[in-house]
Amino acid sequence: MMFQLLTILAEDGAPAGGGWSSMIFIGLMFVVMYFFFIRPQQKKAKEAQKFREALTKGARVVTIGGIHGKILDIDDKTVLLQCDSGKLRVEKSAVSATSSVEEQEIAAKA
Repeated sequence: MMFQLLTILAEDGAPAGGGWSSMIFIGLMFVVMYFFFIRPQQKKAKEAQKFREALTKGARVVTIGGIHGKILDIDDKTVLLQCDSGKLRVEKSAVSATSSVEEQEIAAKA
């Protein structure tokens, strides 16, 4: 049964020389996936890392959980935030890079 299936697949296979074109097509698919998915994700991760390294005391930030606060203290891996309800210590990785300059200016005026 298995031998018959392999024989049928071998007879209905691609014409001679078609193997290289399919390999090139698969290679091009990987290149396209790299430039559209992997590379932008790596770039975004690097920008987020730079943002977290550039955090300073007094900056207003938003965590990935949606908590707004002002940075009181920064350690190697954690950040101490002053919120309306008190102080919170969160991981640096939980601070979102979505806070903009406009938000900083609005907060400074308030």
